[in-house]
Amino acid sequence: MTSKPQPKKITGYHAAAMIIAFFAVVVCVNLVMARFAVSTFGGTVVDNSYVASQKYNKWLEQARSQASHGWSVSPIKRVEDKAVMTLAQADGTALRGADISAVAEHPVGRTDPISLRFQNIGDGIYASIGSLPAGRWKLKINISYEGKKMTLAQDIR
Repeated sequence: MTSKPQPKKITGYHAAAMIIAFFAVVVCVNLVMARFAVSTFGGTVVDNSYVASQKYNKWLEQARSQASHGWSVSPIKRVEDKAVMTLAQADGTALRGADISAVAEHPVGRTDPISLRFQNIGDGIYASIGSLPAGRWKLKINISYEGKKMTLAQDIR
């Protein structure tokens, strides 16, 4: 007659080891996730939401004023290492002679901002004078033409 092997009993030592192992895994996962969150966080949209809410009506008025110019701005594109955009007036004719500058910021703040100036290369097409490194950038664009101003933001990849 063969005897069945007896199942091992779970002792207090085993229970303590399982509980400690469980919480060790939870703490390690939390530490890893916190490290990823802190290392990839690029900042805030606004530094002070209360102050931003106070400026909201002013921003709406600026947007209405800019819309009244009737200018249309094409989505900004990358051509080789230059940022290129097309500007048109309300009647569809090319907007020539505008003064355009921009600040290119990396979306997660990994590099310093880059200042760009644009020049008209023909029929309302403007190209950046300086080069824009490869990658994704958020451009804050300022356009001035005959005393009128427009400010906009566009992404470029």
